[in-house]
Amino acid sequence: MNPDKLPPGQHEISHILKWNLEHPGITRQNPKIDLDTWRLTVDGDVQNPQQLTWQDILALPAAQSTSDFHCVEGWSVRNCNWYGVRFITLAQMVTPKENAQDVFFKCRDDYTTSLALKELLPDDVLLAYQLDGQPLAVSLGGPLRLVVPQKFAYKSAMWVERITFARTKELGYWEKRGYSDTADAWQDDRFAR
Repeated sequence: MNPDKLPPGQHEISHILKWNLEHPGITRQNPKIDLDTWRLTVDGDVQNPQQLTWQDILALPAAQSTSDFHCVEGWSVRNCNWYGVRFITLAQMVTPKENAQDVFFKCRDDYTTSLALKELLPDDVLLAYQLDGQPLAVSLGGPLRLVVPQKFAYKSAMWVERITFARTKELGYWEKRGYSDTADAWQDDRFAR
């Protein structure tokens, strides 16, 4: 993979926020989130289920990851500087059981998606709460969004509130509607075959 190239079928825009401002009908309605009552539930086939407060999230070891962000609609934003908790850190904390092969994400607005556990373990996969040095705006998925750089953005769930480890795959919102479950941006894998 050449770092100077974009995946097939993609064109560069200057910033994620630019897309949201130019295409307000495409974005989902932003939920109202109170960080004092917000919780992240991590459950399913794990040995140590967790319910984390916002302060618990901020207390976890954090990491920075710079990656490109690819929307299935054909646009990409280069060099997004994400900051948050590596997914592998959270996985180690809850200790998935041997049969846990997949992970299902549920969001504040009832959006869902899932990925194979092994796809979430690379160091560049984050539960991000900052973008480019600023707290992640609600319009971009704040307070907490998943970032999976090698996948199209519909796998990078916004407003994450529940993470469930499971032995079987459960398709998410867009995957049930004909989008690819693998969502590999570099393979131009946009739609189910």
